[in-house]
Amino acid sequence: MMSSTTSKTALGVLFNVLASVLFAVMYAYTSLLTALDAEEIYGWRTLLTLPCLTLLVITTGHWGEVKSIFSRLFRERWFWAKRLLSSALLSVQLWLFMWAPVNGHALDVSLGYFLLPITTALVGRLVFKERLTRFQLLACALAAAGVFNELVIAREIAWPAFAVCLGYPVYYYLRRVIGTNNLGGLWFDLSISLPISLFFITQGTLVNSEHGGMNLSLLVVGLGAISAAALALSALSAPKLNLSLYGLLTYVEPVLLVCASLLLGEAIKPTQWPTYIAIGAAVLVLCIEGCLALRNSFRHRRLIGSN
Repeated sequence: MMSSTTSKTALGVLFNVLASVLFAVMYAYTSLLTALDAEEIYGWRTLLTLPCLTLLVITTGHWGEVKSIFSRLFRERWFWAKRLLSSALLSVQLWLFMWAPVNGHALDVSLGYFLLPITTALVGRLVFKERLTRFQLLACALAAAGVFNELVIAREIAWPAFAVCLGYPVYYYLRRVIGTNNLGGLWFDLSISLPISLFFITQGTLVNSEHGGMNLSLLVVGLGAISAAALALSALSAPKLNLSLYGLLTYVEPVLLVCASLLLGEAIKPTQWPTYIAIGAAVLVLCIEGCLALRNSFRHRRLIGSN
């Protein structure tokens, strides 16, 4: 019979993979919203996701984090400016996720998500003096070779890839140093961006054009439902997984994003294949490290259980 720990882990894996699938579906889903520009799509996504995130924060007991951050706005000098910067950094990433698939840069953003775990590890090493393992150093070297091919040989790498793999680590760094690296911090970041989202919506096609129609409105509601479900599943999966397994599952999403990009009609050019092979090898190295750590964790748990 399956133990409660194993059952909890299995449920966490299921939630995490489903979240990655839904993020990839949302990535491809934007092709149905070509009547709207990327800014309007971003605005609707934020507006429709925020109520669901609010419900999630309250029901999971994280509302205290929101209240703590709110009180710090009045106690700490320049804290409000840091919150604005944090919100702006996240908003750029959310906008880019909506903009790329409808502007021929889906693969570029997917490449950025492949590079993200490696650039995040490098930021941890350089800024927080975190120690990199031999596997992580090898992965960084392979990724660097891939980027070198893209810059020097293929000359195909585009700014969206850098925006993702460099922008998110800056965002994570800021949240960590100002003590808002939690669900309440995410809620605040989305809430602060709400006025801009409403501006994009009021200037957009769905509100101002009679050509929007019921079908387009339903598609927009569907976007919000997919976004909220993906966010909820991702948040629910984290407490059920250990760090090694959670880190291993982060590579599911970029693989699915590449698949979505190919379905949208984009193609990997022959000169870019060395880049994807090198970065794929880097991801494989990190996956091997995660599997080894996961095996050691299970062995340790079994030894404790036998004693």
